[in-house]
Amino acid sequence: DQALRLLVEVASTHVELNTITYNGALSACAKGGQWDQALRLLVEMASTRGELNTITYAAAVSACAKGRLWDHVLRLLAEMASAHVGLDTITYNA
Repeated sequence: DQALRLLVEVASTHVELNTITYNGALSACAKGGQWDQALRLLVEMASTRGELNTITYAAAVSACAKGRLWDHVLRLLAEMASAHVGLDTITYNA
């Protein structure tokens, strides 16, 4: 929750949110088991930034795996493949 509050605070200061800031928030959600927040951030990031990379997806996959949401995990892996985002050992181990 703290990472998400910080992301909102940064956005309110008109500092540009980028892939790195989103990935940090996604990773915090994954570590905290907040898969629902991670998926919301992923959708927001895709609609505003459009720069989803391996780290982005790995964090979202990790959050969904911790929530045992295997359908979401498979959907994210398929989305990575169709977007030509590299699947690596970090993603598979998430």
